[in-house]
Amino acid sequence: MSQGTWPRRGLRLAGMGLSLWLLAGCASAPRDASGTGEQAYFDRSMPSLADGALMSPAERGAYLGFANPALARVRQALLDAHERWVGTPYRLGGSSPRGIDCSALVQRVFQDNFRIELPRTTDAQVREGTPVARDELLVGDLVFFRPPGPYNHVGIYVGEGYFLHASTSQGVILSELDNVYWRRHYWQARRPMEPAQLAQRTRWFDS
Repeated sequence: MSQGTWPRRGLRLAGMGLSLWLLAGCASAPRDASGTGEQAYFDRSMPSLADGALMSPAERGAYLGFANPALARVRQALLDAHERWVGTPYRLGGSSPRGIDCSALVQRVFQDNFRIELPRTTDAQVREGTPVARDELLVGDLVFFRPPGPYNHVGIYVGEGYFLHASTSQGVILSELDNVYWRRHYWQARRPMEPAQLAQRTRWFDS
């Protein structure tokens, strides 16, 4: 074997090792690790719109009849917001990618995606818009909870039984509304604006 063969072989082996290390690094960093038994939104098999398995009755009727195509536009805007904020840690009083609390996330999403100014606190947000029954939820509705502790909690319903929120333990995630914990502490829902109006205010509506 010539003296120049070893460096070339060493470089090849080093390159293979680096590739394996990078792959292992990606695999060891899940997008949404849950400690409450919740299944990550993008890890589950999503029902088609026609299945409507996890939709509220009002949502199912709107989708199946195609009477309100704005729902899909609003839902996509909320999923885009999830992509931008997912994994951001929870920080009480925070309102930036370095840390954010639940009401600040709601405020930022409505401001950035729908050009709507909501109040900063949960106590103020719960007085916005009109009350909505749980079986009448549509995308864009605010869902409120009263978990143990001194603070109420708020998230945004994104459809198909899921809501976007800043979890105190997991940061910004999508959680299932019928998860045992959230079902137990569910309080009420409010509709700041009808989906058709929200759709007209999405970031890309004027493009």
